[in-house]
Amino acid sequence: MKVVVGMSGGVDSSVAAALLVQQGHEVIGLMLKLWAEEGCRDNRCCAPEAVDQARSVARQLGIPFYVLDYKQVFKQKVVDPFVGTYLAGATPNPCLSCNRLVRFGAMMEEALALGADKLVTGHYVRLEEQAGRFLLKKGLDPRKDQSYVLYQLSQAQLARCLFPLGGMEKSQTRALAKEFGLEVASKPDSQDLCFVGDDGYRGFLARRANGAFGSGNFVDTQGRVLGRHKGLPLYTIGQRKGLGLSLPEPLYVVRLDRDKNQVVLGRESAREASLALVDQLLWQQDPGPYWGREVAVQVRYNSQERFARLEPHGPLAKLHFLEPVKDLTPGQAAVFYDGDLLVGGGILLG
Repeated sequence: MKVVVGMSGGVDSSVAAALLVQQGHEVIGLMLKLWAEEGCRDNRCCAPEAVDQARSVARQLGIPFYVLDYKQVFKQKVVDPFVGTYLAGATPNPCLSCNRLVRFGAMMEEALALGADKLVTGHYVRLEEQAGRFLLKKGLDPRKDQSYVLYQLSQAQLARCLFPLGGMEKSQTRALAKEFGLEVASKPDSQDLCFVGDDGYRGFLARRANGAFGSGNFVDTQGRVLGRHKGLPLYTIGQRKGLGLSLPEPLYVVRLDRDKNQVVLGRESAREASLALVDQLLWQQDPGPYWGREVAVQVRYNSQERFARLEPHGPLAKLHFLEPVKDLTPGQAAVFYDGDLLVGGGILLG
């Protein structure tokens, strides 16, 4: 079988490539060069050192390796919507759109153009085929499971995917990297946003906002003015530190009011909610059997699952959590599970 491996220069994609070579497949390594802010270091996913490491691994494995320029595609499909969503008062996860539109969109198209049967990545998820349908399941290692960021993939995309690490723990992957003699065996995982500078997403947003950061009032849940904020996108739900206020008791950001340009602060109890509405629904499984049932819900990447009753609400889904959940954040994804099976998901509304 001919496969293309999306290589990042990290241990996961390198081991994925090595496994496919070991299994006797015809393997091609591919990396997409992605946009990063001008004047800052390169995109962390494809910085020069990452390109060099991926190329070195490909050379060691005896496979061809190509680097393609997708900077403008990435900016248009991932970065610009990320900025726009923040300026609209929500908190997006750009990894979702990157995976759907770039890594498993553009890269998939490139893989098919190279004559590949499958696109291989180092994601920790499991994929099974049952009665002609592909089931996306959590990775075996709960600390590394990445199914949350892949819930938007279509059946057509999944049909062309291989995830050789899904049944492994991270420690096994590193052990295999050492067995294969890969120089990246001890390379640490990357966790920051890949396209922002050293001052993080807040500095990035401030530079990209084109004057859209309007100052306004901090208010409490009764509407009393507590001080002035520097712009809604600089604050996140659940934030307590860095508000620049002297308060008699700990208060947290509980809501960003775009219409009034207010940051609403509340006590610990105000962070909790028992209901949530979910928009932009995408389903891996037929939702019919799940309406009115309890499902496990992940409301942000790497968060603890919470159980909720899933109900239709017009074109939306309504979640009735069995126990209150803290810091539900508009713009983040809520992803539904039946045990290890990914059912579907969507975007949390305010």
